[in-house]
Amino acid sequence: MTPESAATTDGAFETVELPAAELPDIPATAWAVLGLLAFGRELSGYDIKQWADAILRFFYWSPATSQIYTELRRLQARSLIVSREVPRADGRDKRVYTITPSGIDALERWQAETDAEPPILKHGLLLRIWLGHLAQPDRLREQIRAHQERLRLELAAALLSGDRAHDQPEWAYPELVARWTCRRIESEIRLADDMLADLDDLTAGSGAD
Repeated sequence: MTPESAATTDGAFETVELPAAELPDIPATAWAVLGLLAFGRELSGYDIKQWADAILRFFYWSPATSQIYTELRRLQARSLIVSREVPRADGRDKRVYTITPSGIDALERWQAETDAEPPILKHGLLLRIWLGHLAQPDRLREQIRAHQERLRLELAAALLSGDRAHDQPEWAYPELVARWTCRRIESEIRLADDMLADLDDLTAGSGAD
């Protein structure tokens, strides 16, 4: 509710409460794209994709380029962002986007008025281990170790993302997310070690190998 003055029958004014404007009805990807523009920089669609790949993918997802442009059009149609064309070095123009005060207000209200949804885990490796009675143990071990190698590459990228955020004062909160990401990946690597040990115990007890 927002306060507003209204005249009474005797000419005096009293404060009445008006209903607050509803949050924009936009999908989660649109909120993420709007958030990427909330750090005070003018970005092209290409820039937004690079930023999403650099940090957003570690804890949410990195939308496809086509999806980013779809959401940019959606956000601009709601006056949450504005755009303009600027010349490039090759002589062609590129379109860059800036968040508006209405966009900042929408994000602040989204933070204050909505709750974070539970994370959704879709773990392809665990799906295969869940069906381990139909697989050879050595094949499961191979897939667990391959998963660990992917995690180590992901960890290196997350560490780099954190280092880059550390150099930008306005990215203090993204740096916290990068730290969380590194700890999560390190934990997953340890969990994979534990799974290998559990698999060894299981196959030793059953006589399978």
